[in-house]
Amino acid sequence: METKIFQPNEIDEAAAAIRAGQLVAFPTETVYGLGADATNEAAVKQVYIAKGRPSDNPLIVHVTGEDTVKKYAEPLSDKAEALIKAFWPGPLTLIFKLQPGALSKAVTGGLNTAAFRNPANQVTLDLIKSAGVPLVGPSANTSGKPSPTLAKHVYHDLNGKIAGILDDGPTKVGVESTVLDMSTDIPTILRPGGVTEEQLEAVIGTVQSNHHKVGKGEIPKAPGMKYKHYAPNAQVTIVDDEADWPAALAWAAQQPGTIGVMALDHTLANETLPANTEAFSLGADMASASHRLFAGLRHYDLESPVTGILAQGFAAEGLGAAYMNRLNKSAGQQHFEK
Repeated sequence: METKIFQPNEIDEAAAAIRAGQLVAFPTETVYGLGADATNEAAVKQVYIAKGRPSDNPLIVHVTGEDTVKKYAEPLSDKAEALIKAFWPGPLTLIFKLQPGALSKAVTGGLNTAAFRNPANQVTLDLIKSAGVPLVGPSANTSGKPSPTLAKHVYHDLNGKIAGILDDGPTKVGVESTVLDMSTDIPTILRPGGVTEEQLEAVIGTVQSNHHKVGKGEIPKAPGMKYKHYAPNAQVTIVDDEADWPAALAWAAQQPGTIGVMALDHTLANETLPANTEAFSLGADMASASHRLFAGLRHYDLESPVTGILAQGFAAEGLGAAYMNRLNKSAGQQHFEK
């Protein structure tokens, strides 16, 4: 089938496809998600097939507010209520214990918890309201590839596999939501994202932030914890220190083919790039780098193929924690060494 591009004035048509059990990708402020009716088990299973995603990797349920969460989750704590008030709609996903049998195991990965998010994108909120059901929404890409920040990224990966894509232009945050597990004694960050640890602690006090991976045989509670993610076709190598760029570029000059260079504007301006490199600007600062990271990886896949990529690293603090989490997974932990 040909995948249709829905415009924002065609939300009702996209919602009808959702109600009919079909898959429709939708925009959020973070990345594009692959939507299906979260209450339709057959439709949810099609999400895994379309993405080529392991079925033990749970899906985030997208809602328009906490009233929907309360239909499925156990009673919310005061801390949960405070977080919802502070950060929803927005790039924060919260994991709650479920009422027995509330959602299919296809949604939860077989766990007794589920992840919920209220996205800050009016087009998608209108889609959920028109469909009349919550939507599962993993990133709308082939599993393991860079997350999509434009409708054309989704089309590249999933054309012919899904009914449609609701196009609302480029996403604004560029990295996925923070995932916070509220089912544990101490709230635990399972995936850093657009809401930082410092922002969370300012609302609810101490959170744990050291559980971003799962062991062999362990079922992940959140997306992106277990499998290699965000990898473009070319191998990514992280340049951690500004002082290492001359050596990294000298290495690039000796490589066959073209090497992509993803770095901040001031880094690109201060260094002499070899003739066999192609630069992609990450902008002026950490915020723009996070916003442009996936777009850069996609650029080297779709518009300007390269044989390798050098990408600028940052301290894993604040928003840098989300950036480095994604970049390390994209690179398979490969860092440049002199």
